[in-house]
Amino acid sequence: MRKLLVFAFSLCLLVLFAGCGNNEGQQKQAANDVPLQGKTLVVYFSNTGHTKALAEKAAEILHADTYEIQPEIPYTAEDLDYNDESHRATKEQRDDTFRPAIKSPKIDNFAQYKNIVLAYPIWWEQAPRIVDAFVESYDWSDKTIIPMSTSEGSEIGTSADYLKTLAKDKGTWKAGKNFGDGSVSKEDLAKWLAETTAK
Repeated sequence: MRKLLVFAFSLCLLVLFAGCGNNEGQQKQAANDVPLQGKTLVVYFSNTGHTKALAEKAAEILHADTYEIQPEIPYTAEDLDYNDESHRATKEQRDDTFRPAIKSPKIDNFAQYKNIVLAYPIWWEQAPRIVDAFVESYDWSDKTIIPMSTSEGSEIGTSADYLKTLAKDKGTWKAGKNFGDGSVSKEDLAKWLAETTAK
């Protein structure tokens, strides 16, 4: 009988501690959630994986859908050689009218999204031209746009302002931020998203 009571007591303690641990995990998860009014879409272009990691983290925090801008012709490491002016990305970035073809299918239900997180790397102090092509392909009226960039050598600078002009100044554009190599913690990213969207 005594052994049975000890076993029952131990079982109760185990359930209690498991419940506490689960509650702590749920509370931590809830603290990193940033609910926004309306549906949210995280759009990103990533060539090295840094921006993709940042975008997926933002999507998890915002409970958002994701869309990857994929080029018809993928960029190689040689294409991105900053020291060679004859290489592809250098020539594209120097021509602000150039628009690389997008392989990803067009977003047919773009109108249903209220909030758009736009994540991209910084190439020659601006967003890649393929991001320009994406922005020009949609109507940004009545949307809230949150720009995020990745670069270990540059800030977000005027890149978001330029994208806003390509969107014909439509929508509400929040102040963007550069996140280096994209390895920001989920907690810090959630804090920034909450502060940025509240302004």
